Amino acid sequence: MEPARGAPQGSGGAEALLGELEARVQDVVRASSWWERHGVDCAILALSLLALPSGFLCLCSENVLVFVLGITVLGVCHYTLTVKGSHLATHGALTESKRWSRIWALFFVEVCTAFPAEYAKYGHVKMHHGHTNVLGLGDSSTWRLPFLNRYVYMFLAPLLIPIITPLVAVERLSKAELGTALRGLALVSLGLYSHYWLLLNVSGFRSPCSALACMLVTRSLLAHPYLHVNIFQHIGLPMFSRDKKPQRIHMMSLGVLNLPRLPVLDWAFGHSLISCHVEHHLFPRLSDNMCLKVKPVVSQFLHEKHLPYNEDTYLARFWLFLSRYEEFMVQTPPITELVGLQ
Repeated sequence: MEPARGAPQGSGGAEALLGELEARVQDVVRASSWWERHGVDCAILALSLLALPSGFLCLCSENVLVFVLGITVLGVCHYTLTVKGSHLATHGALTESKRWSRIWALFFVEVCTAFPAEYAKYGHVKMHHGHTNVLGLGDSSTWRLPFLNRYVYMFLAPLLIPIITPLVAVERLSKAELGTALRGLALVSLGLYSHYWLLLNVSGFRSPCSALACMLVTRSLLAHPYLHVNIFQHIGLPMFSRDKKPQRIHMMSLGVLNLPRLPVLDWAFGHSLISCHVEHHLFPRLSDNMCLKVKPVVSQFLHEKHLPYNEDTYLARFWLFLSRYEEFMVQTPPITELVGLQ
């Protein structure tokens, strides 16, 4: 058991604090145009879809530089659609229409990412966001693989994500209702086979093995930062027990960390997963662009109220995890108890 530094004493005003912050953020949201609320992120996703043909055509070239350009375009577009698109769609942040939110979730999560939308929403929205850093619930334990050593985990394991994802999807779908399972299997298969078919028939790959190898390369292009970001922003921060978890504003300010802006990751993963993760956890239905817009408001408020606002660089977190891998990724993390705040 360890105390949390920077946590204010007394929980009577926690709901009032969150209400005050919500009012300030809502003022910003109401003053924002549709383009700011949804348009910017929809445009990024649309550009990624429109760029896919150029990526496949570049792979036809015998010029090495053009071929590498095609791999890069397809890889970045893949992560923009599967990480940024799936994340926003799962939270319903792409549109205010429930029907279209559902359609986008099926497209980005099942067709593009090859994962069941229902399980993505349950695991991410209900468990991770609902119980952030609560041991056994939203503690990011799914990212822990204690049987791997630090070098295998940090450098080699990310390359398996494109293979593991559809396998986990099949395992989850085997436990779902028949209709959900059939629909999920059909959409996942559609996404994977479309990628494979385009490589054979548009990019001109002559053998199934070469096409599959190219799929693996493009789908693992940003796998390393994807895995790293998912562990850097929660693991190593205060963890809470189920029966003594703090109020929401304290849970999010203590248990979430922002990284600095990184252009490629901002584009492919979205601000809410990189430089605005604290804002995203406090206001999960905001789009990436709106999280970036309210960031100064949230940061100023938390500092005014003497609440933690965790920030660190990618490289600093990387070396921290490499040096303290056993403590963070193998051992059971200690529980942080906030006296008077549970």
